[in-house]
Amino acid sequence: QVQLVESGGGLVQPGGSLRLSCAASGIIYRISLMGWYRQAPGKERELVTTITSDGSTSYADSVKGRFTISRDNAKNTVYLQMNSLKPEDTAVYYCNANVESRPGLRSRNYWGQGTQVTVSS
Repeated sequence: QVQLVESGGGLVQPGGSLRLSCAASGIIYRISLMGWYRQAPGKERELVTTITSDGSTSYADSVKGRFTISRDNAKNTVYLQMNSLKPEDTAVYYCNANVESRPGLRSRNYWGQGTQVTVSS
């Protein structure tokens, strides 16, 4: 079993910054894709950004140039640096990871419990 634990959410003023972290623990051989999703009230969960094990990244158009995803493979941790935050970034942010628990075993997808980010003056 694998657990993903997020931290770093909170309340920030427009234009401010926050850094989210997500640490994976449990039986882990390798984590391929890691990413962040978000869900605003009354809206569907949407993909924000992803990062592969070799560091290739992709971003939703709405966050390009403002958000940066990174990961520390030795710590099984992914980060999301969020700058120039806007009120429309307000949402619960969820960490997601594809985890291979043993060599040759098919990867399973896991979610964190979510962390609230509120951008408001």
